[in-house]
Amino acid sequence: MKLFLAMTMAFVGISGVCAAAEETVKKPATSVHDFKLQSLDGKDVDLSKYKDKVLLVVNVASECGATPQYSQLQQMHEKYSGKGLVVMGFPCNQFGGQEPGDAGQIQKFCSANYGVKFPMFAKIDVNGDDQSPLYDFLKTTAKDHSNIGWNFEKFIVGKDGKVAARFKTRTKPDAPEIVQVLEEELGK
Repeated sequence: MKLFLAMTMAFVGISGVCAAAEETVKKPATSVHDFKLQSLDGKDVDLSKYKDKVLLVVNVASECGATPQYSQLQQMHEKYSGKGLVVMGFPCNQFGGQEPGDAGQIQKFCSANYGVKFPMFAKIDVNGDDQSPLYDFLKTTAKDHSNIGWNFEKFIVGKDGKVAARFKTRTKPDAPEIVQVLEEELGK
């Protein structure tokens, strides 16, 4: 009887530990608002603060042929931020080593050359084993699930935190197809 009681108590103890462990397991993200990231200046940013905003998420680089798109991204920020658009830049060095700088260098480059005022985030990987969970979510929930092909790919995320559209590098931020989706999403 003592052995039975001891075994029962041990089982109850193990069950309690298992139940506690289950509570700490994260549930899968259902929107961009479920992520927390670091800004370029090292501050934690909870993307839930962007609920009810439309996001234009772009992986950026300072030494890329598409780098002049920073100008158009800044123009989009200026034109639409008052209507609920947030442009977000995510520096990435995975494509030809075209973003070799550290956070301070990236910030200085963006400010001095393009007057960037939209939120910039810490350098990340957008593909591979070390890819940001945000980019895993963006790619797997977009219609096109492929890896990011180069710098300056763009995701438009609706107010609900879900991907509304994805555009490749060659599509400039102010292209009619991007503007159309942005304006539709802002109007919802």
